[in-house]
Amino acid sequence: MSVEEGRPLWRPSDELVADANITRYLRWLDEESGLVFDSYDALWRWSVTELDAFWSSVWEFFAIRAHEPFTSVVSERHMPGARWFEGARLNYAENALAGPDDRPAIVFRREDGFALDLTRAELAERVAAAAAGLRRLGVRPGDRVAAYLPNGLEAAIGFLAAASIGAVWSSCSPDFGPRAVVDRFRQIEPKVLLAVDGYRYGGREQDRLSVVTDVSHELPGLEHVVIVPSLRDDPDLRDVPAATRWADVMSEPASPAFEPVAFDHPLWVLYSSGTTGLPKAMVHGHGGILLEHLKSLSLHLDLGPDDRFFWFTTTGWMMWNFLLGGLLVGSTIVLYDGAPAHPGLGALWRLAAETGITYFGTSAPYLHACMKRGLEPKTIADLAALRAIGSTGSPLSPEGFAWVYDAIGSDLWLGSISGGTDLCTAFVGSSPLLPVYTGEIQCRCLGAKVEAFDTGGRSVIDEVGELVITEPMPSMPTSFWDDANGTRYRDSYFDVYPGVWRHGDWIKITERGSCVIYGRSDATLNREGVRVGTSELYRVVEALPEIRESLVVDTGELGVDGELVLFVVLDEGRDLDKALRTRLKNEIRTQLSPRHVPNEIIPVPDIPKTLSGKRLEVPVKRILLGANAEDVASPDALANPEALRAFAEFGRERRKR
Repeated sequence: MSVEEGRPLWRPSDELVADANITRYLRWLDEESGLVFDSYDALWRWSVTELDAFWSSVWEFFAIRAHEPFTSVVSERHMPGARWFEGARLNYAENALAGPDDRPAIVFRREDGFALDLTRAELAERVAAAAAGLRRLGVRPGDRVAAYLPNGLEAAIGFLAAASIGAVWSSCSPDFGPRAVVDRFRQIEPKVLLAVDGYRYGGREQDRLSVVTDVSHELPGLEHVVIVPSLRDDPDLRDVPAATRWADVMSEPASPAFEPVAFDHPLWVLYSSGTTGLPKAMVHGHGGILLEHLKSLSLHLDLGPDDRFFWFTTTGWMMWNFLLGGLLVGSTIVLYDGAPAHPGLGALWRLAAETGITYFGTSAPYLHACMKRGLEPKTIADLAALRAIGSTGSPLSPEGFAWVYDAIGSDLWLGSISGGTDLCTAFVGSSPLLPVYTGEIQCRCLGAKVEAFDTGGRSVIDEVGELVITEPMPSMPTSFWDDANGTRYRDSYFDVYPGVWRHGDWIKITERGSCVIYGRSDATLNREGVRVGTSELYRVVEALPEIRESLVVDTGELGVDGELVLFVVLDEGRDLDKALRTRLKNEIRTQLSPRHVPNEIIPVPDIPKTLSGKRLEVPVKRILLGANAEDVASPDALANPEALRAFAEFGRERRKR
């Protein structure tokens, strides 16, 4: 049964509004600066117009720990190239580890039942020991520390240790295959690789030592491989080059020490895959992430010291970095390593009950899966502590909104949010001051001047358009790795609207300021929160000698979890028999991820391309969803317009089925 978009579902209570962090911030603005705002919209407009005043207020309100003050808030106010908080010297990890020592910092659970909790004092001790161990391995400010780790304590400790040194962190989930890992880490040439010997997922053990060995041989400049035991207490490291053990890194207690670094000093490198070339290696700075995550987690998610904050994520998704930001606002973060549906779809809801989660974050596809299965979390778990649900990764359908209130709790605050790895945040999101409407994200976030542009580059309201950001934000990438003149950075976001960030999503902004996201306007494959670029998949598929070319599309739409359809052009004399299909799926599963194994593999005579040689992924998707071939691509713009015929025929047959 369909649910009407825009129907009111929830309004914040007077008590919630009065106690919210953003209300405290509004009172502080009045007391400190005489600024009074009569609505969220008025506050947002000030925040995206008076950038100096807004972002300096964030710095002061959250009492940033800094070793040197800033001399200016934003200079060269344009994109790309804006410079933030010049002169400031600080450290993200120092701010994350501040606070009462006896408060819980991390609650860790693994799907096999392993459990361990750390107080803030215990976390700080382990981070200090890890940092000392990394220094003994030669890690210095600016060196890269890469991690091939699951979402566990070692990953969190390793990141904070690297950050405290001023080293640059980068991580991949261990379900990524060797090609995907090398494509990422080879770009940044890490000095140290932290890697797990294996992991558990869905009740099965996956040994990864051979992958670690293969990856290590392909990383130039790698000096040490630190193995974190998971499947076994004493893994055999004879084949792993330059191997050492996590226990050796952690062997010597040390006092916390934090390297003061510039505001834009690299904190981590995240990866967002486009449709061509290697994954983009995006660099974010200590200060930009610090301010953005404090603002987002406190003022938008309303998190504080009394919260237990959870998001189901892997270390290869930006939501892991966002989750760790909960430490900045004093929250206890809940880390889970395992499958979300093992031993059943209710596993995460039982985790919420067992650990007292107050803010439960997950992906829209997970909520849709629970809805389609007819699950009622409120009947299988005691969710009395739960006050809010977060959803991201893809658009949550109106039916998904309604299901949350019917099946989980009518008094919950549903925070549907959307943003990107590119800024490592949500730029449209939630607010405890505003109501929730079916299928709509509550607001544009403070400091994020998000607009919808029509085809003429005009800002529109109540119309679907390209999501753009028209003023700079501190958490925008400081650069792409190994992109000295910024060409790839500019081409990625500013090639369509010079000076305006084009993000690659479709968005509608309503008259009341809420937002609806309609999915990607590019062709990145986002499967259960794991993003892989089509070019990465092509590299694996086309490495098989039988495959000449390929094209992949995800048929997902708003509220509909789509299928991954892979089209292949076979080499002359080859057949797409059962053995080749099996090999294709196995290669994708092992080299990229199990989530990206296609639902269908279809042989075609040719792959349609533009005159410049780009594959027509988005037009083919539209054809599969019912559009006419002549409506999605002009023959004059194609190098081989006749190639679309096979896709049009397949689309017709698919719709009949």
